[in-house]
This record gives sequence, C-alpha cells and structure tokens, in this order.
Amino acid sequence: MSNQLTKKEEQELLESYEKGEWVSVSKPSDIARYKTAAKNTFKKDKRVNIRISELDLELLQERALIEGLPYQTLMSSVLHKYVTGRLTDKGI
Repeated sequence: MSNQLTKKEEQELLESYEKGEWVSVSKPSDIARYKTAAKNTFKKDKRVNIRISELDLELLQERALIEGLPYQTLMSSVLHKYVTGRLTDKGI
C-alpha cells in the first residue's frame, strides 16, 4: 500500500476512465446494490483486541506514518486484504 502503488492504481483508473471503459448505472436496483456494497466496505462494527510484540507494533506504527494513515487503519486494511485474498507476497 505504498504511495507509489497508490499513484499507479490512480493512474490506471484515470486511463480506464479516459478510454470510456466506465459505464454509469441507471437502474435503481443497481444503484441501491452498489450503495450498500460501498457502505458495508467501510462499516466497522466490531472491536478486536490482540497481543502483538512491541517491535511489531512499533514497525506497524512507523509504516503507518510513512503511508500517512493511522496504524489501526493500516492494520485493518492489511487484515482485510489478507482475508479477501488480495494480499500479495513480495518474496522478501
């Protein structure tokens, strides 16, 4: 989730839009479905307590600072990407 990756993703979205690959939805049922999906994406209705090493927490906080977001948000994002199969291994 580096700034460079974000810029690349943003550029790809812009190019896709400029190519006319985006289509507006007009059916009320589709609009309602997409609104619900968007709302649920950012819904945070459960609290979890975990224990992690002090070093891991410090590294997480440092990475979050670099990314420019709260460390809890970064942690939530990483977990979400993992459970949805979108977290990739760089082979470090």
